[in-house]
Amino acid sequence: MVKANYADKKLVTDLLSKAFDTNISVNFLVKQDSKRQARIRFLLEYAFETCMATGEVLWSDDKKACALIQYPDQKKTSIKSIWLNLQLLFKSIGVSRMGQILNREKVLKKNAPPTSALYLWFVGVDPSAQGQGVGTAFVQEIIHKSVTLQRPIYLETSMVQNLPFYQKLGFEKYDEITDPHTLFFIRRKLVENH
Repeated sequence: MVKANYADKKLVTDLLSKAFDTNISVNFLVKQDSKRQARIRFLLEYAFETCMATGEVLWSDDKKACALIQYPDQKKTSIKSIWLNLQLLFKSIGVSRMGQILNREKVLKKNAPPTSALYLWFVGVDPSAQGQGVGTAFVQEIIHKSVTLQRPIYLETSMVQNLPFYQKLGFEKYDEITDPHTLFFIRRKLVENH
């Protein structure tokens, strides 16, 4: 596993745009119009920029998998973060949907990970490499990193088919919401050594 840098932004957003094209949460978030794919791409560029500032962007060694990670205790409001949020509103979400998205954010905040967590915001595998163990190996490396950092891992998924994948890697579902769509809140606690 290697850290991405700004030169990797296009490759990261290319991979994640393909991996999240049919994702329920991503498609709820972005305005559904003729610019949908560009809106998804901008959402992922926004997430890339945010994670470079408040976490990490990681690649698998073969660059077939990528993760956008946030460390909640590193989040800060800055001129750049305000500018990115405004761009997200106009280029991805759409102004007319702002109220709907803000209501969703209120629900998400109730289940926000602790500030000591490793928040796995996006993790994806190139569709051409899915089903070959790439995602499993990559998430295992992220688990190892979380243990080294002493940070539990938190994430959400709207894809019910992802639950068994995470459960076999030691994650547990700790909550679920169903409005406007089903969203599962998942975590992997740190295992105590005795």
